[in-house]
Amino acid sequence: MATAMLSADPALLAGLATSAFLAATLLPGGSEVTFAALIALQPELTLPALLTATIANTAGGMSTYALGRLLPRKEIAPRVDAVRRWGSVALVMSWVPLIGDALCAAAGSLRLNALACLAWMALGKGLRYAAIAWVVP
Repeated sequence: MATAMLSADPALLAGLATSAFLAATLLPGGSEVTFAALIALQPELTLPALLTATIANTAGGMSTYALGRLLPRKEIAPRVDAVRRWGSVALVMSWVPLIGDALCAAAGSLRLNALACLAWMALGKGLRYAAIAWVVP
């Protein structure tokens, strides 16, 4: 494992990190194809790629959370009732396209605990990448 991390082309993992970070922001895009292609072409990079994608995608989600915290506090829209009801646990679904960004922003605007949000977000995003790694031949 350590050998794979040391021999990994830093540009490949940096590209994956960029893709994963941007995919978790309000910008459109997805990092799943990049992740799957990388581990299909270089299976020895599966663990480093899984860790890189999870960390970068979580960082992107936390940037959306931070933007949500910057919003002025006013009446919260009814659409964020699920986040209010479930709290930071709702962020385990932050990987879901279209609603994931909204969940992260809602958690920030509700001023949910950042560490709890980080933990649930990382769990959900990590499980998503692990599932992709499991199905990629």
